Amino acid sequence: MARSRSVGARILCAAVFILLETAAIVMLNHNNSMQRLWTMRLSHGFMAKTWGFTQKVRGYFSLAGQNEELALENHRLREMIREYEDAAKATDISLQSVTRDDGFVYTPAQIIKSGTNSQHNYLILDKGSEDGIVQNSGIISSKGVIGIVDAVSRHYSYAISFLNTEVNISSRLGGTGAVGPLAWDGKKTDGAILKEIPLQYRYSPGDTVYTSGYSVIFPPDIPLGTAGDASIINGATNEITVNLFQDYTALKFVTIVRNTRAAEIEALEQTREDKDNKRKR
Repeated sequence: MARSRSVGARILCAAVFILLETAAIVMLNHNNSMQRLWTMRLSHGFMAKTWGFTQKVRGYFSLAGQNEELALENHRLREMIREYEDAAKATDISLQSVTRDDGFVYTPAQIIKSGTNSQHNYLILDKGSEDGIVQNSGIISSKGVIGIVDAVSRHYSYAISFLNTEVNISSRLGGTGAVGPLAWDGKKTDGAILKEIPLQYRYSPGDTVYTSGYSVIFPPDIPLGTAGDASIINGATNEITVNLFQDYTALKFVTIVRNTRAAEIEALEQTREDKDNKRKR
């Protein structure tokens, strides 16, 4: 009897052992699956963050190329608009005798060096004589006048920035308003002063200031900024503050404009001056 009880106890112990081992194996497999799942989730999360950071870095370093493409696209669109305008004018017989191509050639360029912390700021552009750039070419953007080319080498141009106390731009107040010289105020990068505006001319603060087209350097109707307060100078004219559209501290891509008819206009003016001088003698 004792022996049978001993055998029964052994069988029971063996059954309990096998049950426990089976439970342990099941729990181990289950835990491994959870561990694998947790590890996979952690790995995927790390990979997603790494991929996102990598994409941001790639996007940041691709901004220069994207900006250049946008500048070139703006240049192409400007040329297309000019061609469409010329074509539209040519189809109107009544306008053919007074409306012609404006004579300006547009060349996209990039600023490679600039100074914006003095009273005589400058720019260096990556276009030169081999690109058709000549002295006294204008420099513009979609938001205003940037400067005037002062010297040219084969591959580069040195320009005087509009943020220079020696530069004046012939400008018009409003669509058909008075014309006067626009100059940087010498203080803020977005501040300018429109001078010599007759007192009788009425305007509203917020009116847009444009290039007048009276200069051989810049085309007409380039928006420059908005008019602000006026001050009477010597009881004769107004000086009007102008808030410029262009942010000169974040400028990279510009357009150089060359007037192919400037020499003809200047020669005509010189001829007229010579005749006047002869009459005075």
